[in-house]
Amino acid sequence: MNSTNPPGSKNHSSLTGQERSTDTLGLASEARSKNGGRSLAGELIGRLEIRMLGLALLLGIVLTILSPHFLTQNNLLNVLDQSVVVGIVAIGMTFVILTGGIDLSVGSVAGCTGVLLGRGLEHLPIPLAILLALLAGCAVGLFSGVLIARFGLPAFVVTLGVMAIGRSLAYIFSGATSIADLPESFSNVVYTNILGIPAHVLTLLVLYALAWGYLNFTKGGRTIYAIGSNREAARTAGLNVLAFSILPYVISGGLSAGAITFASAQVMSIDPLAGTGLELDAIAAVVIGGASLYGGRGSIIGTLIGVLIMVMIRNGLNLLNVSPFWQGSAIGAVIITAVLIERLLSSRTS
Repeated sequence: MNSTNPPGSKNHSSLTGQERSTDTLGLASEARSKNGGRSLAGELIGRLEIRMLGLALLLGIVLTILSPHFLTQNNLLNVLDQSVVVGIVAIGMTFVILTGGIDLSVGSVAGCTGVLLGRGLEHLPIPLAILLALLAGCAVGLFSGVLIARFGLPAFVVTLGVMAIGRSLAYIFSGATSIADLPESFSNVVYTNILGIPAHVLTLLVLYALAWGYLNFTKGGRTIYAIGSNREAARTAGLNVLAFSILPYVISGGLSAGAITFASAQVMSIDPLAGTGLELDAIAAVVIGGASLYGGRGSIIGTLIGVLIMVMIRNGLNLLNVSPFWQGSAIGAVIITAVLIERLLSSRTS
């Protein structure tokens, strides 16, 4: 018996190549729109980001009242400085979380590739050593992504295993000691000013601009949102689910290596423990920025605001001389409260 389609509908298998492409983009764009994504005609910043920006401003006002040192030029530059490493890693984490995945390995990938960078700087020119570290980070991300997307292994388990392996290799490659004999010119990676802006801060802003453009104005970005919204629907629509499920992990691994490059250039030393806890800060920043851990909802602007909130909290606690033993509890409480308030506001809006 021949199947029939409702009047005015199309059989997806009978579409021409151009029609299929248009239909696919429409489904992906619709999935993004339903889950907090932006359409091509969407606004630069939405209600969610405005609320988070308001929270960041409120936090800044409170910290200014509590500490006269917060709203000073040196401290604000320090906040920007501290935002670079977490901010870069959070970009990759945003891509991963948008697909409904998680990457717990970013901290150990940063530590392991940092050690590779240090060993590379002993024998190679600085640009080549940095490129080697970036490629190594991408390779680790590709390994994780293939296991997760191609073989269907849980992202939590795979990245947890890679986290353990990466930290172990960092100790092995470094001999369990810090690498401190770095070329003096390596510090130029951070302390060179471009248009009056430190190179690492400018790099952070450029990366966020590129990520925002990719997620909002390309088929790949819409595909990532569609996968997080409904993987099977995305596959049925003809989207390349496999490739765009792997890509976020490759991006995450490469950006983890890039982040540790700037961190190492700041202190002119590379420690095998570098990056410890970085995965928690990155995930917290993305979630505070409004992304859903179930995938399909979130934005790169929200992540940037989340990063600033995280760094401001840490900076403010240090200015207020809060004991390091209590800082973890304070930060955890703020994160849970911020996410709870946001979810309640989102539910009321819905």
